Amino acid sequence: MQLHYKTLGQGQPLILLHGLFGSGDNWRTVAKHFSQHYQVMSVDLRNHGKSPHSASQSYANMADDLLDLCESLGLDRIHLLGHSLGGKVAMHFATHFPDRLEKLVVVDMAIRTYADAHTHLIDAMMGLDLSALKSRGEVDKALSNSIPQAMVRQFLLMNLIKSDNSLTWRINLAALKANYPSLQQAVCENTRYENSCLFIRGEQSDYVQDADTRHIKTHFTKAQFASLQSGHWVHAEQPQAFIEMVGNFLAEK
Repeated sequence: MQLHYKTLGQGQPLILLHGLFGSGDNWRTVAKHFSQHYQVMSVDLRNHGKSPHSASQSYANMADDLLDLCESLGLDRIHLLGHSLGGKVAMHFATHFPDRLEKLVVVDMAIRTYADAHTHLIDAMMGLDLSALKSRGEVDKALSNSIPQAMVRQFLLMNLIKSDNSLTWRINLAALKANYPSLQQAVCENTRYENSCLFIRGEQSDYVQDADTRHIKTHFTKAQFASLQSGHWVHAEQPQAFIEMVGNFLAEK
């Protein structure tokens, strides 16, 4: 699958992977900064953003998509940074294609299986009759009963586009719902990664707990750990501190 991506800058390739319901556009501030020193590629994972849709969406699928992208662009070795779902994709890629990586950064994601925290969001979006709604504001209002958190709705509404003068979701909601149980599952359970990597957690997030760091260390033997005063969206809530932390790690010899 040929993924959609945006490129900024020149130098050592740095590929950025977004989380569930996101897109490469989530990295604009981070990508702009690092484009001063790296060739930054903000990628849309399959069934997200402007990348193709597919009925299947496993971590193996998404890691293979990334490998195909590297092959098509002639990228032998990359830095790879992934947040949330993108973090699990990055971990899978690292443990299966370690020779393709210089450094790995995983943002607020652990190896373990996660509970279902998103099916209700997919159901809410799929349950709307978009043909009866004329604006982003109307869709926001229609979602407000089932998704009361305004910030969550605003994030999801980034996937709302106009096509043929009607509103539609650009993410493949049917495929995301069908594949979500597999996306909840653990990764890297039977593999190890022996190279340099950094795991950043949000101190106000419950995605990475103390037990998770011990678990990660058994599979990513050279893992460094850091945290920032934020929730799950570390790079959005603490952009400057995040950029400095990642920049220092990438610059280490």
